[in-house]
Amino acid sequence: MPLPAPLEALWSELQSVRSEILKEIEGLSQAQADWRPGHSDWSVGELIHHLTLAEVATGKLTSKLLKEAGDSAAPFPADLPGFVPFPPFPPGPAEAPPAVRPERGHRVDELAGAFRTARERSRQTLERLASVDPRTFKWSHPRFGDLDLAQWWILQVQHDGIHLRQIRDVKTHAGFPK
Repeated sequence: MPLPAPLEALWSELQSVRSEILKEIEGLSQAQADWRPGHSDWSVGELIHHLTLAEVATGKLTSKLLKEAGDSAAPFPADLPGFVPFPPFPPGPAEAPPAVRPERGHRVDELAGAFRTARERSRQTLERLASVDPRTFKWSHPRFGDLDLAQWWILQVQHDGIHLRQIRDVKTHAGFPK
């Protein structure tokens, strides 16, 4: 199903960063996926698990809000040129909410598979979102306050990008297994 231009642009950004992440994890051994630069740092595997949990949560939130609205939701505006950009992230690390905290020890091939599956579901979710105005649905984020559904998905793109940089940092660390 074709998406309205603003959602298509968002989908393209999601796919672009996802492609880069998949390139970074391709061919990783289990030892490499599990390795942590420091005791409090996440491994590449944990980063992938976290990204998957976050994307699934955003999809579930979208489905919940759309279901609650039923047929009363405003349609997607045909003349909408784009979404309001998401504000820059505050500097410094943030603690992940419990629902998206990763677990250690997942097999790297299973993590990659779940990561891909989450994106397939996200496409279906964005197709459902294309029938309504996502700006009219609000939900509070633990760090950023009230966000509309377009902002939640824009956040997903930026979040993926942040963790892509972290994955690259882990892989270039002097102690990373060869």
